[in-house]
Amino acid sequence: MVDVSQHDLVPEHTVLEEDVLADVLAEYDIDRTDLPKIKRNDPALPDEAEIGDVIKIVRDSRTTDQAIVYRLVVE
Repeated sequence: MVDVSQHDLVPEHTVLEEDVLADVLAEYDIDRTDLPKIKRNDPALPDEAEIGDVIKIVRDSRTTDQAIVYRLVVE
C-alpha cells in the first residue's frame, strides 16, 4: 500500500501544539471553529491527528517562498 502522506506533491502537515495554536488564533482574532475544515480520514493527515486538532499545512508558493494554512480536523 502507498503512503500518500510521504508523496513529494503532498505538502507538510503537522499537528499544532495548544500553546502555538493559542498564538495563531489570537493573531487572526478567530476561534478554532472559524478555521477551514479537513476530514479525519484525509490520507495526508499525520497518524496522530485527532478530531478537534488543528493542522498546520506548509505549501510551496510562487509568490512567497511558503504559504502556511491551518485546518481544523473534523469527523
